[in-house]
Amino acid sequence: MPTINVSLKDLSSLTGKKISQNNFRDLLEYAKAEFSGSDGDEVSVQFNDTNLPYLWCAEGLALLFRGVLGKKRGIPDVKICSSDYKVIVDKSVRPVRPFISAFVAKGGRINDFLLKQLIQLQEKFCEHFGKHREKVAIGVYPSKKIKFPVSYSAVPPKSVRFVPLDFSKEMTLAEILDEHPKGKEFAWILQNTKKYPLLSDYNKEVLSFPPVINSRNMGKLGINDNELFFEATGTDSDSVNLAACIFAHVLSIRGFKVYSVKISHVGKSLVSPDFSGKKHKLDRTLIKRVLGLDLKEAEIKRLLEKARFNYKGGIVHVPCFRNDIMHSVDIIEDIGIMYGFDRIDSLDLSSYTAGETSGLQDFVDKSRDLVLGLGFQEVLSPILSSREALVDRMNFKKSLNLVEVTNPSSVNFSVLRSWLLPGLMDVLMHNKHVDFPQRAFEQGLIAVREGDAVRDEEHIAGLLSYADVSFTDVKQAVEALLRNLGFEASYEDMEHNSFIEGRVARVVVQGKNIGFVGEMHPFVLNAWGLDMPVAGFELDLSGLFAKK
Repeated sequence: MPTINVSLKDLSSLTGKKISQNNFRDLLEYAKAEFSGSDGDEVSVQFNDTNLPYLWCAEGLALLFRGVLGKKRGIPDVKICSSDYKVIVDKSVRPVRPFISAFVAKGGRINDFLLKQLIQLQEKFCEHFGKHREKVAIGVYPSKKIKFPVSYSAVPPKSVRFVPLDFSKEMTLAEILDEHPKGKEFAWILQNTKKYPLLSDYNKEVLSFPPVINSRNMGKLGINDNELFFEATGTDSDSVNLAACIFAHVLSIRGFKVYSVKISHVGKSLVSPDFSGKKHKLDRTLIKRVLGLDLKEAEIKRLLEKARFNYKGGIVHVPCFRNDIMHSVDIIEDIGIMYGFDRIDSLDLSSYTAGETSGLQDFVDKSRDLVLGLGFQEVLSPILSSREALVDRMNFKKSLNLVEVTNPSSVNFSVLRSWLLPGLMDVLMHNKHVDFPQRAFEQGLIAVREGDAVRDEEHIAGLLSYADVSFTDVKQAVEALLRNLGFEASYEDMEHNSFIEGRVARVVVQGKNIGFVGEMHPFVLNAWGLDMPVAGFELDLSGLFAKK
């Protein structure tokens, strides 16, 4: 979670009221943050989540505290001045880093406090919200040096040379990734791209190589700079606009005026930043159900304006620097924070029940303990898997009837697992460097599809891997487990493409097939890149429990 440092003197000046350290501790409750320490006038703040990045600076805290203390009400009145500034976006950036937001700020002046806060907010935003600059990266420049329009394009790695920040020699983009500390840190973002993003002005002067490093000549802010150019590039349009909205409000609090920039894409244009926030219709009865408070319209309006929302006629206007509002309940949470959760009376218990684990869960836990006692090490793997892992690598000639995820973000997590052994094979593949013998097991849910119906089953599976492992070794482990659970099993020949023919058996308890045991087929070992023999088992604990 992000931790920031601010000056109480600076924060008091921005808020319009002297804030002592004790006052500051109380105010942090409204920001869902905690006091982390102090060093003289400087205090540290730790936030409990990452969904309010506008608060990660003194200006953002002041914006909130002004509302809490009654200095200001509702959405801040920040005007965007029209201008002729333009960023021309080349189509070459589409497969690399397609989105950009920008604005110019004038009329204020950078002092030591503001410079520190800009750098801190930029770093925290890009690290926590921007996913280490992959999703969003930010650049701020002294705009007097820039000849507009600015060009945003993707270029070959060795086609452009410039002097990066903290260096004194010209370097190509490829050399920056190889030699510059920031290049080495963020090269992974561009590892699969043939061209790299570049920002340059009308005179072909390089501003920056996003998301890596600014130019030393054009991209270094200093004390007393009074005209700034802001840009945010990334892979999500809403996120780069959020960055622009937050920084525009930060600079506005410091006395700057915000000037729009026209973003010209091929075939379309837009004006940045976009201050139009979301609107939500608020149901007063939902406030009663969630908080237990029967609030009048005037009180709802007062509390929402205190939290820097606007409210009129049952409609909540969300400020553009808040992207965390997904549902009316999110708004009601802010109403509760501003009202004070400590002021809400608790209700007496209306019923009394005794909680206990289910019989199946007790059975599952006992099974896990027994397998641990047999010398296996427990692992946990995602319930989402891939068709390649569950079917192809396990030597199935025809596809299993799997439960598929609609529009998955990754093919590696596109189906619900239908058995556990593939996940254990993946564990072995990534631990070939560990000493043998290896004994691993997993207990967890799998999804069984029957037509349009899907049911969950509790399974347990284990693998043994060492030079002379055999069917007998893994069968003994299964027998020990079942015997301690109070069952006797019989074993029947079966065909299973994942196992060697003649060295695999069906496990039968009281006439019901509850699993299988065997030695892994060479094709499967090769598919997972394993050199050492493997034997394994998988049992249906849900079916076994039904036999108790």
